Amino acid sequence: MLLLLSGLAQASDGVLVLGRISDDPRRHYEQLKPLLDYVVPRMKDVGITEGRILMARDPQQMMSYLRRGKVDWVTETPGTGLLLADKVGARPLLLTERSGSREYRSVIFTHRDSGITELSQLRGHTIAFQSPSSTSAYLVPAMVLRERGLPMTLMVSPLDEADPGSVGYVFANTDANLGTWVHKRLVDAGGFSDQDWESLLRVSDAFRRDLVVIHTTGPVPRAMELVNGNMRPEVAARLKQVLLGAAEDPQARDALRQFFRTTGFYESDAETRRALDELRRGAREVREALE
Repeated sequence: MLLLLSGLAQASDGVLVLGRISDDPRRHYEQLKPLLDYVVPRMKDVGITEGRILMARDPQQMMSYLRRGKVDWVTETPGTGLLLADKVGARPLLLTERSGSREYRSVIFTHRDSGITELSQLRGHTIAFQSPSSTSAYLVPAMVLRERGLPMTLMVSPLDEADPGSVGYVFANTDANLGTWVHKRLVDAGGFSDQDWESLLRVSDAFRRDLVVIHTTGPVPRAMELVNGNMRPEVAARLKQVLLGAAEDPQARDALRQFFRTTGFYESDAETRRALDELRRGAREVREALE
């Protein structure tokens, strides 16, 4: 069974519940379970004897789970993780390194023949993002557009026309859709991570020939691990210790790889804290203005 639907699941009961916001619970369950199975036996000394996984369909449902003590540990993108911290007191525990990279940047790209070469020219045009919950493929590029003084208006479809005085934006749901919409000129621009951009260029010669980046943002951390604000300090400390040591443990290698290609966990430093503070402020402004 993939979803834990009822009953308190607090670490104080000996059960460690790992949560994830997911639009594909079965696939994500398979990615989460091996690491949870690695962690639980190493937390017996703080009373943890069982691990469970609980999926949420959106940030609001995850907030409800955290408030009611149904989730202890959440793995998320920084934008959503900071939202959970702000709204329900989830505590950032560690940052997550994936595929050997601790950070990524967002890129805004257009069709080479669009005539758009800088952000200011997007006024009166359209841009596609991935989803409202994406950090790199919504929050960060939207922050950049707003910082440049570009009003934004949500569209229902990529076939809609933007208002002359604003940037019309629409959600493509997947990175593949996003790239294709720009290439087929259904929208004028797209925004997602530099890793997604590199993946897109590997798809076809046409993408490499026809698409061009017009703006690259500063870096943000790839992902973060958070714990329920009510988690006992000794449980949080032990979870942190286990995760920090996992990259050096051969027994954790396969579990980390399945955990979204994680290559390690690390603590934030002054630079990453500044980046997260900037993301927190910008994401709040985006949500208040656009949602």
